[in-house]
Amino acid sequence: MGQTSKLLLSAAVIVLAGTTPALSAWQPQKPIEFVATAGPGGGTDNLARAVQNIITKHKLVEQPIVVVNKGGGSGAEGYVYGKASAGDPYKVIFGTSNAWQQPLVSKVAFNYTDLTPIAAMAQDEFLLWVKQDAPYKTAGDYLKAAASGEFKMGGAQSKDTDEVLTRMIEKAGHIKLTYIPFKSGAETAVQLAGGHLDSHVNNPSESLGQWRGATQRPLCVFSPKRLPQGAKVTATEGWGDVPTCVEQGLDIKQYEQPRTVWLPGKVTPDQAAFYVDLMKKVQATPDWKDYIEKTSQVDTFLTGAEFDKFIKEDLERVRLVASEQGWLVK
Repeated sequence: MGQTSKLLLSAAVIVLAGTTPALSAWQPQKPIEFVATAGPGGGTDNLARAVQNIITKHKLVEQPIVVVNKGGGSGAEGYVYGKASAGDPYKVIFGTSNAWQQPLVSKVAFNYTDLTPIAAMAQDEFLLWVKQDAPYKTAGDYLKAAASGEFKMGGAQSKDTDEVLTRMIEKAGHIKLTYIPFKSGAETAVQLAGGHLDSHVNNPSESLGQWRGATQRPLCVFSPKRLPQGAKVTATEGWGDVPTCVEQGLDIKQYEQPRTVWLPGKVTPDQAAFYVDLMKKVQATPDWKDYIEKTSQVDTFLTGAEFDKFIKEDLERVRLVASEQGWLVK
């Protein structure tokens, strides 16, 4: 072989070696299952279906995606399903902070460390909602009424974010509330509209339709500042018109919930990397921006060490409330 041929062969080997990782990068070869760890119509279900729709519309993967709901046991059903699917990159679990909070307060057959964290994609706000024809106009009015009566507060799941916030409201407002858990925020909204509850603390997306349909209204938002205005929800009001709870005498400055994405444990690094990249592509679309605006969430993206740091810090915050309530699993 001549010198020129040797050089050309060496160059070809280098080119092929440089392209091998790209050629061997993992891609899904069969349908993908999105597992929502809550009932239909709740914030977690809404997220899973929004991501599914964006991926399908923009053809971000070649395989079909189906959304299934596994919200039993306050979401534990979905996480246990993920744990049991170890090594399967075709199961994508959508949840919240209950992935790490639940094992802290309930005897469940999983821990968040059984799963592979992909990303926290958004921070969801919480509001205090009452029936449209309720006599109280402010959070202060609500606290006064709750102090003299037996108020029922509804929420998605037990010993989870909604109940944690309910106990914080009790402490800040010096009141006692009867907390009633449901499978999802959507179901909770239906119960309030039917007059079976006095209030709930749904995220914006979970009660958007009910506010627009004049069956319930928000008194205040648990945020240090008012939400972005965005489009009007009713004929006269939008999210930016809702006062902060601190403005109205309920001293809880901020309470948010991350929307999280996971794979089962024991998947390969390139399989996890595929989904991190996929979620980044979803987040870069105008459809995602529209979803964030309509649901009045805070756009974020935490993965890797940042996500791990967030989890550990949140665990410490929840541990304090759980300890006060006697919820900690021994």
